[in-house]
Amino acid sequence: MIEIDGVSHRFGERWVLDDITLTLDTHRIGVVGANGSGKSTFARLLNGLLVPEKGRVRVNGLDTARKGREVRRQVGFVFQDPDVQIVMPTVAEDLAFGLKHHGHSRTEIAGRVEEVLVEYGLSEFRDHPAHLLSGGQKQLLAIAAVLALEPRYVVFDEPTTLLDLGNRRRVTKLIRELPQHVVVVSHDLELLAELDRVIVLDRGRVVADGPPRQTIAKYEAMHPPL
Repeated sequence: MIEIDGVSHRFGERWVLDDITLTLDTHRIGVVGANGSGKSTFARLLNGLLVPEKGRVRVNGLDTARKGREVRRQVGFVFQDPDVQIVMPTVAEDLAFGLKHHGHSRTEIAGRVEEVLVEYGLSEFRDHPAHLLSGGQKQLLAIAAVLALEPRYVVFDEPTTLLDLGNRRRVTKLIRELPQHVVVVSHDLELLAELDRVIVLDRGRVVADGPPRQTIAKYEAMHPPL
């Protein structure tokens, strides 16, 4: 499980998260809130990309402030903008990059890359320049590169925002079928409605936490149509 204990965090003088305590032990969890509510900061705390100014975040007992490297082996992170995540020239090289840093042998890396290319429909793009892929293909590559490392948890930051309808449905299906525990930060209410639990953030605080139907209804009530 991921435990968030009395966590507060600020940038400059502004507190973006304020005394949050949660246990993330449900298979598929969504996080929603207005812009500036602290969602992205919350997401980055889960694998040690950020360390809280107050409180602790623990992943299966590992404190993100002290065991960040070990935590990141367990918690994969998919950024909203895949260009931030793609670091190597070609698709196959990008998939191999993380595996090399996890200490896999050349034989293991080659085999795993081929498996992932087939699994995510990227085989024909094996030697294609990664940054020349379409937006949807880049997002799939970013997701595939994280999942190739076989993390126990995957955090998605706005995974469908930049996608057309077809790729949005593909990514939604992928998230739905993942065996890993997932945390999805999103404004996509249709995607969140398919999850097991949704947390609503407002001004850095948790204002709702529970089944999607109830929590999404509360979020919508907070933001009625003009």
